[in-house]
Amino acid sequence: MDALTWISAAVALASAATTAFLGYWQQRRTAAAERLNYMNQYGASLAWAAFDLQSRLYNILRGRYLAFFLLHGTEQDAELARRSTVYVIAEYLGWVEILRRDVQFLDLGGSGPNRGVMNQLSRIAETLNRSTAHHDELRLFRIQQRAIGSLMIHPDSEPGRRRCLDYAEFCERLDADERFRGWFSAALADVDAIAADGAPSAPRLRALQRQLVELVDLLDPDAVRFPQFHLQRFGDGEEGPAPADVW
Repeated sequence: MDALTWISAAVALASAATTAFLGYWQQRRTAAAERLNYMNQYGASLAWAAFDLQSRLYNILRGRYLAFFLLHGTEQDAELARRSTVYVIAEYLGWVEILRRDVQFLDLGGSGPNRGVMNQLSRIAETLNRSTAHHDELRLFRIQQRAIGSLMIHPDSEPGRRRCLDYAEFCERLDADERFRGWFSAALADVDAIAADGAPSAPRLRALQRQLVELVDLLDPDAVRFPQFHLQRFGDGEEGPAPADVW
């Protein structure tokens, strides 16, 4: 084989290697951009769900809503308070599961902010999973958290455009689907137990509320989505302006 042939072969090989490398690099870049887009898109929805849940917990801890509506309100008020409290928990878990499926956040460890979000989601899951000797109100094992999250994903949604059941759809499923309601029956009963005596469950709910506020801070570090609210971590003996709640 003459020198010209060797040179031509080398050039062809180098060109093929360069093309393969550029193709691989472009593929990685596209995948990273796709994951980042999902993270931004779903992160906003997760932030709102975390905000709604921490707000409800804050007001429960201050003795608002549950005691008033379940113990002193009408039957309709009581059912609304009971279902909406369980809904904000389920909606949060739904967005966590959506993030897990579409963003595959275990593969997002190269970014400091993403690692912070992942770690915080794990802390919150652990607090929801935590058991005490006698009072496990609103305790959900990790496998239950995943299952409820899956149930909350709207069946008509698809990767990249997923969404959770809204409150009306959630209530319709509770009324029409006995198997669906079965996943939430214990939590619905726990809401009544907390309304009757919230002191035993307060330490775990207080920790959960603080962790959710920290998650919102991570997802919205510049307070773009919640500029009008002062998110306060509920601590022992702490008082202050309560974040807005949702009904």
